[in-house]
Amino acid sequence: MTAFTINGRTVDVAAEPDTPLLWIIRDQLKLTGTKFGCGIAVCGACTVHVDGEPTRSCQTHLQDVAGRQVTTIEGLAPDAGHPLQKAWIAEQAPQCGYCQSGQIMQAAGLLARNPHPSRDEIVAHMDGNLCRCGTYDRILRAIERAAQEG
Repeated sequence: MTAFTINGRTVDVAAEPDTPLLWIIRDQLKLTGTKFGCGIAVCGACTVHVDGEPTRSCQTHLQDVAGRQVTTIEGLAPDAGHPLQKAWIAEQAPQCGYCQSGQIMQAAGLLARNPHPSRDEIVAHMDGNLCRCGTYDRILRAIERAAQEG
């Protein structure tokens, strides 16, 4: 058994220590907002926070989160009231929506450390989060809006 906290609640998980956190989140804990994209940590669809830092859950093992705090998109703001979630809607950022939870979690990590980033800082921080639909301009505008309104 491996114990960690996810979205504010402590869980004990029975799985091999090298099981990817992504599969624990989706299959065992039934939190399906975090998506599988590439499986090799290059697309960002599986981004969650581990102790407040954006982390690719497809390449993070269960043993790596023992005793730590994990936050998924479901735990970012249970009422969907996070400034990024509101800005995502206002800017109509998603098209298909598949990558958007990872995009939001990556952006939330930036705004937690730097509440008023420059455009260049946003672009640099979001580099590596891929959107197959190409909604990068809307994502950028949503992050800028959240920084202004948050």
